[in-house]
Amino acid sequence: MIIGFLCGDTVLSINIHDTYYVIAYFHLTILISLLFGVIGLGYWIMQKGNRRLSKWLSWTHVGLTFGGAFAVLILSQLYRGDIMEYEFNNNLNLTITLLLFIIILGQIIFPINIIHGLLKRGKQNQ
Repeated sequence: MIIGFLCGDTVLSINIHDTYYVIAYFHLTILISLLFGVIGLGYWIMQKGNRRLSKWLSWTHVGLTFGGAFAVLILSQLYRGDIMEYEFNNNLNLTITLLLFIIILGQIIFPINIIHGLLKRGKQNQ
């Protein structure tokens, strides 16, 4: 998120076949901040409401979110500028796209965990 605030007017360009998607880093930063805020608020409300969430669902959600984002960040640094490396960059695009898809699917775990916590009984004395 710091990169988004420091980059100013720079944009992220995503090319999918003949279509270019251009997103300002600042807007992407705001979107990610809102997403993490909503997720954090959900976990906080469940804790204050004495509801027990599944530990493995929580760890899976957090691991996919942060681990996947870290993996995409690392893989995006491996792009090669040479025209001869087209196949490598194409495979790298596919890998990053699959990772992003897994991250998005991992976000489905969050509402499942919240619903699971609401349907279970409150925290028992520990």
